[in-house]
Amino acid sequence: MTVLIIVTLILITHWIIEYQRHLKNVRAIPIRIHVNGTRGKSSVTRLIAAGLREGGKTTVAKTTGTLPRVILPDGREAAVIRLMGANIIEQKYIFRHAVKHNPDAIVIECMAVNPVLQWITERKFIRSTISVITNCREDHLDLMGSTVQSVTMCLSNTIPKHGVCYTAEDEQFSLLKKVAEQRRCRIHKIRPMDVTQEELDKFRYIEHAENVQLALAVCAEAGIEREIALHGMQKATPDPGALTKYKIQDGNKTLFFYNVFAANDPQSTVGIIKMVTGHLQNVEKIIILNSRADRLFRSHQLVDAVKDLDFSYLLLTGEIPEKVESYCLQAGIPKEKIIPLGEPLPEVIYKKVIELTNSESHILGIGNIAGDIKYGAQIVAHFKHKMKENIERSRM
Repeated sequence: MTVLIIVTLILITHWIIEYQRHLKNVRAIPIRIHVNGTRGKSSVTRLIAAGLREGGKTTVAKTTGTLPRVILPDGREAAVIRLMGANIIEQKYIFRHAVKHNPDAIVIECMAVNPVLQWITERKFIRSTISVITNCREDHLDLMGSTVQSVTMCLSNTIPKHGVCYTAEDEQFSLLKKVAEQRRCRIHKIRPMDVTQEELDKFRYIEHAENVQLALAVCAEAGIEREIALHGMQKATPDPGALTKYKIQDGNKTLFFYNVFAANDPQSTVGIIKMVTGHLQNVEKIIILNSRADRLFRSHQLVDAVKDLDFSYLLLTGEIPEKVESYCLQAGIPKEKIIPLGEPLPEVIYKKVIELTNSESHILGIGNIAGDIKYGAQIVAHFKHKMKENIERSRM
């Protein structure tokens, strides 16, 4: 019994010392930006970091989304290796690494979904000076509650005390404002229309105006001029999950592939599909829905979201195509539009798309990009490779 007490006291003492070291690391970084929200977190994190770097701020950033990355002050990236899966303790080690660069700022994407863990991450690990909540939409309902209001309250756990918060959320802004006022935190709702289409066209990928304006607002809060910050954002490396378009010419057939995997909540997914293909006529519109065995509910949500859209075929890839197919039929999608494929080599997916294309098709990859073998990412990589092959052939 005595040994147990001694060991317990040693562990408690060690934890206290470690936590005090962490708080010292936190205080060493004057600008601490915590990015939360349903969609766009990784992109906004990268945009803010790029704007701050361009403005001369030594900045370390860390994304959690599609492929976790630490972005160093010179823009180089290092993969986050997780031997035991994701854990919020990871943020402590990010700070330990960051302070070695003597940064002016750190930009961290919230990695917690559970509302309690979100609270702990903000209050104990990050203690942000600036908070970002991109938007509040129905996602992770198994952990955040069954309504968008409950999701909003969960996300509000990262609003800091006596800090400042920026958000693009419109419908739930009054709820966020109420929480911010309780914590004596200034809160601002940005205006996406302040970013022009001409400015968006200078990005190398398809970026959303609200993401750019959020990042510009945060950079302005940190003292960076708009044009300087925007220039840094436009030349930054996009997140692997960013909305990208690949054009492929295969013989007399033209394919346009859109990587929409990162937007796997229903509202975002439908919005992007309508944005990129809603105006198109007389072309094949092919949706590739990638599923995970532990995300069946999310696949059901996406089926319900797209069932009434204008599309030619729905290709079901991933771990549970049969279960998703069954739900598609229940939802009223005609059987002739549904093609279950599972997880064959990505070239099989590509050849199926070619087979289904008359002259021009627009292919939208939605759902989960990860899974046991990151199959969604493999699909994206394959279409990107096909585009590069096209470019190389055209130069010959």
